[in-house]
Amino acid sequence: MTGSGGPARPAIVIAATPTPNGDLHVGHLAGPYLAGDIYARYLRAIGRSVIYTTCTDDSQTYVVATAAKRATTPQALCETSTAAIQRSLTAIGISMAGLPPIDERYRQSVLSFVTRLHDEGRLRARTVRLPYAEHSGTYLFDGLVTGACPVCLAGSCGGTCENCGHPNSFDELLDPHSTLDPAEPVSYREHTILVLPMEDYRERLSAYFEAREDRWRPHSMQLIRELLAGPLPEIPMTMPGDWGIAAPFAETPGQILYPWIEAMPASMYSTWWAAGQQGEQQPEAFDELWRAEHGAEVVYFHGFDNTYHWGLMDLVLLMAHGERYVLPESNVCNEFYNLDGAKFSTSRNHLIRGTELLADTPRDLVRFFLALTAPEYQRTNFTRQALREVTEQRLVEPWNALAEAVSLLMTGRAGTTLATTPAGRARAGLVLARLRSCYELGGFSVARAAETIADQLARLRTMAEDGPAEPGDLLLEVRTLLAGAAPILIGLAEQATAAGLELDLSAEPAGEVPVFELPRLAFHHQSLDNPTAELITRTPALDGAV
Repeated sequence: MTGSGGPARPAIVIAATPTPNGDLHVGHLAGPYLAGDIYARYLRAIGRSVIYTTCTDDSQTYVVATAAKRATTPQALCETSTAAIQRSLTAIGISMAGLPPIDERYRQSVLSFVTRLHDEGRLRARTVRLPYAEHSGTYLFDGLVTGACPVCLAGSCGGTCENCGHPNSFDELLDPHSTLDPAEPVSYREHTILVLPMEDYRERLSAYFEAREDRWRPHSMQLIRELLAGPLPEIPMTMPGDWGIAAPFAETPGQILYPWIEAMPASMYSTWWAAGQQGEQQPEAFDELWRAEHGAEVVYFHGFDNTYHWGLMDLVLLMAHGERYVLPESNVCNEFYNLDGAKFSTSRNHLIRGTELLADTPRDLVRFFLALTAPEYQRTNFTRQALREVTEQRLVEPWNALAEAVSLLMTGRAGTTLATTPAGRARAGLVLARLRSCYELGGFSVARAAETIADQLARLRTMAEDGPAEPGDLLLEVRTLLAGAAPILIGLAEQATAAGLELDLSAEPAGEVPVFELPRLAFHHQSLDNPTAELITRTPALDGAV
């Protein structure tokens, strides 16, 4: 389903805010960014107004940790990483207006959002114990500290465990060590910060998830149930630190806003900025398009390890503003994408960067393979050999064979139209409905969409090469498949529409179809020994994973 507001309902699609501690790798792209792009493109194809956006998460401690490791400054790392992230998003065809600047308008948006909660009395002062690096005098949290998860005992950074998804705030991480200097002695010190108590919103949270349970994937929903079954944590709103936005509250002098609470005002600011970039009317207030009276359908795309943040913490931050904001319709969560059996990781240098892969493989092939192997319900694995073999066998070779067969069948018929039969229109309708069900929010699955495209392509190739009884039916079904594949195979769709072919995902199969030339797919890979594929020994995690 696309929401209760019907086809005219505006949509805001948010991909997890990337941490600018390096470029996006293929694991990132196969997760929230490509899936969010496919959903946004589908909504536009059926006539919905869509803003698809995100922004970099500059305040994260992972930036500080990575900058120290690379002997640079956090600011310099943010600048180079943001430029690299934008190049990767552009290279794979992510249909965003760009990454908005993290400037004074951004900071004022975040402060406005948080200050309203403070002024309305939603925040509480709490004295908590925090890990403390004795020599440097640094309070350790999130990417500055590593240890063992108190729930599953896996290695984890502070904040949340990427393995089980549970939070580990304040002094909960077992055997903590500084990521800046693992040998530095770590003790605990008490510090008074501001928090937002989640328990104040338990009743509303329970009702929210009960109404939307069928729109969540099972693993993430299991984590939400586990969290709701026990005492809900308190959200840190401020922390002692010197990288981030200075907290403006008299109760917490010298503190910063906790980096993770920026995600909601950052998403609102990004939506405001993107509206102007898309040529739409840009409201005066940064949060206007998120206000409840506009009824936007908000959908988040993120990884399982961010389920606590995007699924619970950020939801409470919206609820704490009363009825001011629309709440998300769904969180589409992906699992980890492995590279040769181990999780993609920027800080471990176990990765293939998106721009490197796209430098030697055509964009449509990359999008198809990442969609087909997307880690939607469980971890999946990427290898260059599989990319080469699968795209050649299931996409390029059958697609180009179909294009050649159609071209031969239509010789001498250019500029004409062909009639279709009820049977042909029925088949086209079935394919269209099947693909639309893959893109609709209730059963959203880019893997199932890519599988459907490959299956239908094989069927239509056989139909064309055997000589169809009704050539008009073949053309109609080919055009329907191309329209249904357009959110994934964006290059093919652009070529077809530039040639005048109408690709409509909302129209009923037509009684006649114009003769057209089906565009071909390019196929080019460099050697599987391409030196740009980085497969380097893993080291302890520093990722702010999306």
